Amino acid sequence: MSELLIDVSTFVAWLKDRQELAVIDLRDETAFDKGAPLYATNIPAARLLDEIGRFIPRQSVRTVLVDGGDGRARELAETLRENGWPSVTALDGGVPAWLAQTDQERPTFDTSGVTFALRIRDEKSTPVLSVPELAKLQAAGQDLVVLDSRTAEEFAIAHVPGAISVPGAELVLRFEDVVPSADTLVVVSCAGLPRAIIGAQSLIDAGVPNRVVYLDDGTRAWREAGFELETGITAPSGSVSAPSRVAAEHRIARFSDRIPEIDLETARRWQADSGRTTYLLDVRTPEEFAGNHLPETISAPGGQLLGVSFRSIAVRGARVVLVDDRSGVRAATTAHWLKRRGFELAILKHDFRLALVQAVA
Repeated sequence: MSELLIDVSTFVAWLKDRQELAVIDLRDETAFDKGAPLYATNIPAARLLDEIGRFIPRQSVRTVLVDGGDGRARELAETLRENGWPSVTALDGGVPAWLAQTDQERPTFDTSGVTFALRIRDEKSTPVLSVPELAKLQAAGQDLVVLDSRTAEEFAIAHVPGAISVPGAELVLRFEDVVPSADTLVVVSCAGLPRAIIGAQSLIDAGVPNRVVYLDDGTRAWREAGFELETGITAPSGSVSAPSRVAAEHRIARFSDRIPEIDLETARRWQADSGRTTYLLDVRTPEEFAGNHLPETISAPGGQLLGVSFRSIAVRGARVVLVDDRSGVRAATTAHWLKRRGFELAILKHDFRLALVQAVA
């Protein structure tokens, strides 16, 4: 059994050794949101014992608990070891000790969504539209549509006037249902930059015929410019239309990622592998997941998974299976970007409608 406490030097070595590793930030959500230098999975100390099994499916995974310097990580590491988690350790000194080590490189567990999105923007020269430019076009009656790629909950709190809620992984799938014509200017927005950039570039990479741009700094810039934001929900009604689904299935063929597809039997065999961690992440909407889902899958809507993958994938080096309906559009869109972040991926398509019919029968 490994030592209960590890120092920063050991932790740095583990972050670099490319073996499976889970890092859990135990600070409360307020402290985590103010600064997460590791980009690790946040499970506040009070919830750890109840939730760790959801985030770390395999108990033998090497796991590091990081606290705010209050000693809670060591206490919880001891408790977890007593309850069947033999490879849990605590970072001595927590986040303060990590930040104090200025004499050596400090690798992160994951990459921030902002850093990743800006890298994509610079690499692909993703087109941009400023808030004053958008306001001017709207006032002139320009043929345009604003698609907000955040969650429906975030959208309802505040969004650019006239915007439609289309969470990130839904953009390619629902494109034909929300964009009136090939001449319509498509503006992808979020609260700032990351999800807007990735959303816009997803549509561009999928080959939609429209001019697509992202709104520079999103709702934050809109508010700072002195404009009012709207509240409430405006989203496509009902399920995806057949024409939109067919068009999306053709468009994802333009993605050159070549992500392997597996069946349910293979996924279960991977889950049973005692030497590797496998996540089954359902990238459909939370509503679809609530209505019907495969056992032992986790709801992780694709658009949000792109920006903050560490919130769902706590074990670096794990296999990640993206579960979607038979179209596979959202899984393919999500995989298009997760592959760029170094994840080992597979796609599992499942006929959830057939499962519902069988359940009723």
